[in-house]
Amino acid sequence: MVKRLTAKKFNPRTSDVGDCGVNAAEGVDAINRSNYFSLRRCLMKRITIKDVAEKAGVSTAAVSYVLNGREGKVSEDTLAKIKQAISELNYIPDYSARSLASNRSNLIGVVIPQTEDQKQLLLENPFYSDLICGIESELRQHDYHIILSGVEKNKGYLDLTMQRNLDGAVIMGIFQESFYEDLKKVKMPIVLIDSYINDDNFKKIRIDDELGGYLATKHLIDNGHTNIALVTGTIRKDGVVEKRYLGYKRALQEANLFYNHDFVFEGSVSYEYGVEAGRQIAEQRQGITAVFATGDMMAFGAVNGLRDRGLTVPDDVSVIGFDDISLANIFIPKLTTVKQDVKARGVAAARYLMQVLEGKKELDHTVTLLPIEIVERETVKKIN
Repeated sequence: MVKRLTAKKFNPRTSDVGDCGVNAAEGVDAINRSNYFSLRRCLMKRITIKDVAEKAGVSTAAVSYVLNGREGKVSEDTLAKIKQAISELNYIPDYSARSLASNRSNLIGVVIPQTEDQKQLLLENPFYSDLICGIESELRQHDYHIILSGVEKNKGYLDLTMQRNLDGAVIMGIFQESFYEDLKKVKMPIVLIDSYINDDNFKKIRIDDELGGYLATKHLIDNGHTNIALVTGTIRKDGVVEKRYLGYKRALQEANLFYNHDFVFEGSVSYEYGVEAGRQIAEQRQGITAVFATGDMMAFGAVNGLRDRGLTVPDDVSVIGFDDISLANIFIPKLTTVKQDVKARGVAAARYLMQVLEGKKELDHTVTLLPIEIVERETVKKIN
């Protein structure tokens, strides 16, 4: 029901409807349907910085100082008037306009690769959730926000960065060379996570994945296992998975153990493929007593796949994962894994971008390596 207007004119900012093209003396009942919607649009008109200034009885420059955190430029009395006007008018700053004026959007792009068959990596793999949590928590402390995007195979990122006027970006995973060539055209700081691209134009934050693969396999060998299967995602040149695979091979070679290609189960980095691989291992067996899965989600799947075929972990087959995502300590049995502080990597990436954007640090195109370690829980059994 529309409230009846009195003869007094009403404006959404000054209690006067004259600007809306309606004769209030006639009352709302006299307003036809067309005029009603014109009035509604008028009442919903976005409040501007000029409206705040008029309401407070100050200059637009004074309001601008306050909105941009430069409150020291105005008196306490003026500050109080501006804050009261903002509150009464329910003023919401126009960040798009501020972005154009300052050439800053306070937006950081975060890109997740769609290199596997599944299209919902953020929902399907907690690794990405943990990483993004670290990025977002650090950016929020600096009044920055993220725009999350998945990039399909053979797609670029240049259009999005230009349309959104991003201030920086965090890129996860590996992409085709053309993708990185596009990124070089954008004048903004960029951090690559889990990338081994041989290019000095970007900051890189990662772990030593080859060492991680070596430590995981050596842990199984130290516990008496000699027939060790590898459950892994697609092995791509210069990718994270390839590095962990090479670490697996190095540990076998160091222990004078035969590398058996039939022990390598290569598919997608997913729980579902882990289940499939676990079932295959149980059915083929081939004397396999331990499994190294290059990601925790695959390790969870492998444990359940083995269980589906009547084998138990760790009594029949030991399993070690990689990442130490939040579910690893909740899963039954609790997963032994290679721990990397996933959230800390996100924090480190965001902190670097903030330091560069705030002028506290020069662009740095070096590689930052974060530590890893074995976390022993309940899925590896020592055998003779």
